[in-house]
Amino acid sequence: MAASEHEPLSFSRLAPHHIPLLIPLETESYPEPWTFNMFMQEVSNENSRFFLMFEGGRLAGYGGFWLLVDEIHITRVTIAPTLRGRGLAKRLMEYLFEAAHHCGAHTAWLEVRASNLRAIRLYEGLGFVHKGCRKAYYQRTNEDAMVMTRTIGTDIG
Repeated sequence: MAASEHEPLSFSRLAPHHIPLLIPLETESYPEPWTFNMFMQEVSNENSRFFLMFEGGRLAGYGGFWLLVDEIHITRVTIAPTLRGRGLAKRLMEYLFEAAHHCGAHTAWLEVRASNLRAIRLYEGLGFVHKGCRKAYYQRTNEDAMVMTRTIGTDIG
């Protein structure tokens, strides 16, 4: 399918019945995957805004953030492996920025594995800057996390 022939994207707020859809993708994507209960906490956490992204009728990815006064902490950005490299992560991030802007947020923060160069390039391309390092942040792999931030303004994406 050519780039112009991709089906339209739609977004849906995470609900309990979505969680079984996420678990296989989560397990495939992360060395320290979230559990069913961790996703349930996102549903019940009043500060959480967590969304699924569908291309046509199939799950293409998901992501979310915690709203903390006028800042967001991005908790997850995940794209199905077979759909990576098509700009979907950027589209998902832009959707998160728009949702955050509507919530009154002005700043976004995230942590990313220091070895995840693809994600780091994406975030830098979206205006994130490096603000520090959390040593041995990821427990299972003992890997450092790079802390990044950006302003959320009228430019949204």
